Amino acid sequence: MTVFDSAILGVIEGITEFLPISSTGHLIVASEFLGIEQTSINKAYEVIIQFAAILAVILNYPSKFTFSHINLWMKVLLAFLPIAIIGFIFSKQVKAMFSIEIVAVMFIVGGIVFLIVEKFYKENETHTLDVEDVTYKQAAWIGFAQIFALIPGTSRAGSSIIGAMLVGLNRKTSAEFSFLLAFPVMCATTGYDLLKHHEEILVGGNFLNLAVGFVVSFIVAFLAIKVFLKFLENFTFVAFGIYRIIFGILLLIIF
Repeated sequence: MTVFDSAILGVIEGITEFLPISSTGHLIVASEFLGIEQTSINKAYEVIIQFAAILAVILNYPSKFTFSHINLWMKVLLAFLPIAIIGFIFSKQVKAMFSIEIVAVMFIVGGIVFLIVEKFYKENETHTLDVEDVTYKQAAWIGFAQIFALIPGTSRAGSSIIGAMLVGLNRKTSAEFSFLLAFPVMCATTGYDLLKHHEEILVGGNFLNLAVGFVVSFIVAFLAIKVFLKFLENFTFVAFGIYRIIFGILLLIIF
């Protein structure tokens, strides 16, 4: 992996991690195009750029990471439990699904789901306009919806946002709850991967590549969150649904 490859993957991770378009799917495809083999060192690199994205969440919502918001984090943790349990039990089966074909199909399926949900979704009828007002019942349903993210190409952000919209959150609040929910999910996956690949990072890793990827991913993720929320003030998720379908079809044609 070159410094250029590192920067490109950092940009892709930063943009796609919190948008409903699957960061994992984009990284798999980008690695294929760049000819990057899925070696243990390169997998360790992906861990580093994911950790950078976690920090971007903290910097965007510093006030939420205090003891005064413990009730909110209890709901976030409740929403985290389903994917944590199912992901742990079926980890081998999940890894076996990683392929371009499955990513492409799930991009298309996810895009269609977004278009259907937006067709019937009425923003003015939503009753949860702030993440602090999310109920435990809503958090539980969002958590169950997030389980679909275990299928490569589905998108963790996408599945949790769809789940949130279906239980009465408005678009902006759905996105913000998804951002906060990313924190325990990514901490768990990143922590697990760090344990597996710490030797590659400390001994075999190219620290220049790691540093470039980390900085680029952090900056891009920080900006992506802000731009995404601004976008939702005036637009719906229809554009993301269309993008997913087009991207998925192109992948099926190319590969």
